[in-house]
Amino acid sequence: MTKTLKDTFSITNNIKPIKIVSDYEVFEDKNLLDELRIKIIQNLIDHSEYDKESLKNYINNEVNNTLEGLNLNSLERNYIYNLIENEVSGYGPISELLEDPNITEIMVNSPKEIYVEIEGKIIKDNSISFINDEHIIRTIQRIIQPLGRTIDTSNPIVDSRLKDGSRINAIIPPLSTKGPILTIRKFKNEICNIESLISNGTLTPYMARFLEAAVKAKKNIIICGGTGSGKTSLLNVVSEFISDDERIITIEDAAELKLNKKHVISLETRNENASKNGLVTIRDLVINSLRMRPDRIIVGEVRGKEAFDMLQAMNTGHEGSLTTLHANSPKDALNRLETMVLMSGLEIPVKVIREYIESAIDIIVNIERLTDGRRKVTSITEVVGIDSNDDIKIKEIFAFRQKGLLDNNKVDGEFILYKYKPKTYKEIKQKGIDIIDDIFQNID
Repeated sequence: MTKTLKDTFSITNNIKPIKIVSDYEVFEDKNLLDELRIKIIQNLIDHSEYDKESLKNYINNEVNNTLEGLNLNSLERNYIYNLIENEVSGYGPISELLEDPNITEIMVNSPKEIYVEIEGKIIKDNSISFINDEHIIRTIQRIIQPLGRTIDTSNPIVDSRLKDGSRINAIIPPLSTKGPILTIRKFKNEICNIESLISNGTLTPYMARFLEAAVKAKKNIIICGGTGSGKTSLLNVVSEFISDDERIITIEDAAELKLNKKHVISLETRNENASKNGLVTIRDLVINSLRMRPDRIIVGEVRGKEAFDMLQAMNTGHEGSLTTLHANSPKDALNRLETMVLMSGLEIPVKVIREYIESAIDIIVNIERLTDGRRKVTSITEVVGIDSNDDIKIKEIFAFRQKGLLDNNKVDGEFILYKYKPKTYKEIKQKGIDIIDDIFQNID
């Protein structure tokens, strides 16, 4: 089968490809275009002093010299030029991936090892590649330059947010022994809502109404789950149940929360500069937020010493706080919280820490990405007390139980409502909220 020019160069970025009339028999041996691509990119890696005009002239000359003697019309030449120019001035091989709305994550492990996530499934993209490690680093530098960031051997890690809200993480040698690694979690423009989560089977209407009631009753809620499980998206959704007249302070490493509320103050951490100064952590922002008269504090993700300050806020009148936590079950979430409080360096007995957690946390919501790529709220659990062994007692209210796999490899399972009247329900009722009466009032 004859390979077309577009097959050879799968790179576009805001450029609508010109329709190619023929299959270009002359390019059946794709070595010509590969040679052109490698020559231009390698030259730019070795000599990065080109300004915009000289770069344009350089590309033009190289394209013209390479295509000399080939019978191509002006449209065909422009098509080739645009592809090469995009490789140089755009984001190279991943330009097309960044534009694809179906791709949620891009993972570059090596020049020829690029993975993408589509509908929750990770697949290898064999249609694109980088020339070498230097080409990856140059692409990383092009992406982070507008952010005022740099990456080199003295600053080998970059973790930042692009202008569209996408999250970029890059790590290079000597910290990465394999070579430069680039990961981009793309920001979704469409705002998810509770109706869409119900319609796609992430949770049931009963579960949705329970979460709505818990948020309105100012219960402190933790959303836990693994990487890519949808914790932040779910946090965004349940935050919509907060009343418009409340002052909300959001705290994140990189601003991903998009709250459609009238009174929202968004705080974001800051990395240290080249002089190792200016670091502002989640913990710093949580402590400062307490002086900002918040009605609600929402922490994008708790992962360290700030856990104690978050619990302290929950225990000292800042009800209705929400956060996410990386854990695989409600029990695991409580264990991680305990560990993070111990990380704060305070000499507090474990028994006291557990009592502190028990008094602060009301509801734990666990969300998972199943093997078929779909996301499910697999547990809504409440904290009910401390047992005789000084362990935190929890009780599951809702759950999703997997039965097996269907013939199409879709997960087969069912949602469960336990015959149990939560203590949270009684507290919600005391606040005059009756939207879940039909779910629990007939349960003894």
